Amino acid sequence: MEKSDSFKYYTPTDTEHQNSWNAGFGIGASDRRLAFSRQASFEQSREPHTPISINLNEPAKPLLSRSISSIDIPPGSFYSLDEKDKFSGEGNGSAEKLSVLLFASSVFRIMKSGNRYMKRLFVMISLNVAYSTTELTIGLFTGRVGLISDAFHLTFGCGLLTFSLFAMDASRKRPDRVYTYGYKRLEVLSAFTNALFLLFLSFSLAVEALHAFIQDESEHKHYLIVSAVTNLLVNLIGVWFFRNYARRNLVYRNAEDMNYHSVCLHVLADSIRSAGLILASWFLSLGVQNAEVLCLGLVSVAIFMLVMPMFRATGGILLQMAPPSIPTSALSKCWRQITAREDVSEVSQARFWELVPGHVVGSISIQVKKGIDDSAILHFVHGLCHDLGVQNLTVETNDV
Repeated sequence: MEKSDSFKYYTPTDTEHQNSWNAGFGIGASDRRLAFSRQASFEQSREPHTPISINLNEPAKPLLSRSISSIDIPPGSFYSLDEKDKFSGEGNGSAEKLSVLLFASSVFRIMKSGNRYMKRLFVMISLNVAYSTTELTIGLFTGRVGLISDAFHLTFGCGLLTFSLFAMDASRKRPDRVYTYGYKRLEVLSAFTNALFLLFLSFSLAVEALHAFIQDESEHKHYLIVSAVTNLLVNLIGVWFFRNYARRNLVYRNAEDMNYHSVCLHVLADSIRSAGLILASWFLSLGVQNAEVLCLGLVSVAIFMLVMPMFRATGGILLQMAPPSIPTSALSKCWRQITAREDVSEVSQARFWELVPGHVVGSISIQVKKGIDDSAILHFVHGLCHDLGVQNLTVETNDV
């Protein structure tokens, strides 16, 4: 296999390492750190940055102190007092106007430059907001507690869908000095939040079924059936919008797939819940005992089974677990091949994780025998990790 030349690395000179490490830590071993990247935008600095004094004739002391700072603050990095006042306004009224304007501009930008899934999600949110507002109004005027409770449930769901839309829009921003990896993980966080909400919905339905079984409160409520039918129709529109992601075990190629899948599961779970209520009402009208308990229990189990793969996948990424795209056996084989080299004495702290689906990051610390040129080792490690599918790799070598 032909190796890509897009991995770039930088090795500081021995003098630089001796000055920085010997003065700061008092050790004789030299340390060399290499960073590889498939992305051309990630480049290593050509000048080492050390937090300690590099003068060997003086005792080590921090460059940063309370009286002297070596940090040059670029102009425009922080707001001045006048600028803060300008943004904060003279009162809460100005801040609220600014928030409304920012929200309106975000909506306009999404409708103008967003992709088709972002536009579909915006339409879905608008339909749910209109329906929940109507349901809440009717419930308040008629005194139906069930309608009010369902309206608040839909409102909370709209909030989560809005966060998903915000994540889709914000993830398109380029990396900056604060978020050096970019904003793609917002989509993973959004998918995790949707999965967590759906697991809570599954648990609440199970508790509701248990309460109905203990208290024997199953009864036929026509107004709830009308609400369930209307809610089912609205959610089926959302399922149709995201039908390409209506699968339980979906292979995620990127962060967008994970967020779109979570939105699809959200509206699909709401559809299953509404269908369960309709089915329970039909069974009750036929005289079936404990029909509501049976239907709500089945719906709770179905939602739980539907959401658990998404919850495990998003949680694994946020916890920086080993990437599922690289088998554990392949990582162990790579480790053994590096350790088997004669010029390598030890391999430690080999860490690999997924930044987002399809983007694997890794770091390895290698103990090299003293006097050995490590360029051959670096190219060897580069080739192995390149073949495994690692996009960003940092290699640290130490002489022993």
